[in-house]
Amino acid sequence: MSDFTPRHAIVTGSDSGIGAATAIALAESGIDVAITYHSDKDGAEETAEAVRGRGARAVVAHFDATDFAAVPGVIDRLADELGGLDVFVNNAGGGAGGPFLDLDLDAWRTDIALNLDGAFVALHTAARRMVKAGGGGRLIAVSSVHEHQPRVGSAAYVAAKHGLGGLIKTMSLELGRYGITANAVAPGEIATPINGMDADDADRIHRPGIPLGRPGKPEEIADVIRFLASPSGSYVTGASWVVDGGMLQMGPQAGSHMESDAWRSAGEE
Repeated sequence: MSDFTPRHAIVTGSDSGIGAATAIALAESGIDVAITYHSDKDGAEETAEAVRGRGARAVVAHFDATDFAAVPGVIDRLADELGGLDVFVNNAGGGAGGPFLDLDLDAWRTDIALNLDGAFVALHTAARRMVKAGGGGRLIAVSSVHEHQPRVGSAAYVAAKHGLGGLIKTMSLELGRYGITANAVAPGEIATPINGMDADDADRIHRPGIPLGRPGKPEEIADVIRFLASPSGSYVTGASWVVDGGMLQMGPQAGSHMESDAWRSAGEE
């Protein structure tokens, strides 16, 4: 829809890292934002204050992506509180990892539930609401470079992110007629608390295996999400935007220059 102008957004997992940076970036674009957290309420409130400091409204709610029965109610309640839902960013996710041979079904299901099942329920709820409202919308899933390439010690996480990428592509086919776009953003190594870093570490840490030579900053992911959420992203759908400093391009180069077999046991205790 050519006249689509976003006014209301929900960003899950926005108490820190990429989610917090995204909420702030959207607020800078004049969008009111609903912020969710799983365990860090203080972090969510800090994000909310940053959003309000940029002149936008902010509401905060607890959100457990694996409580499938509760997810629709939380999303609908937040959208009602905002006054609508134009942009939904599925950022909640994570993973425990571990060698494939050591995985049991419970560990597998835990990662799949968080990163794929929970994403489906949330995106499905947001999409149905957007269709009913009839004004178009933007659905954005924060995926991972591992949507495209695997990682030792992360079988369930990698499988979930591959599945999430396929889900987004299929959504784009089915939702386009309603003026709704669906895209993924696939970060590489980003300096966030979940990776044991803060944003400033991106300027201090050297990564020889990344062409740009460093981890990314949360704001660098948020800027791509902000574009996809904006009127300027109107003709982009079904895409997965890799934001990784060139990491994925290093496959053959990294493989031919590997100097030890240490990678084979990565993820083992």
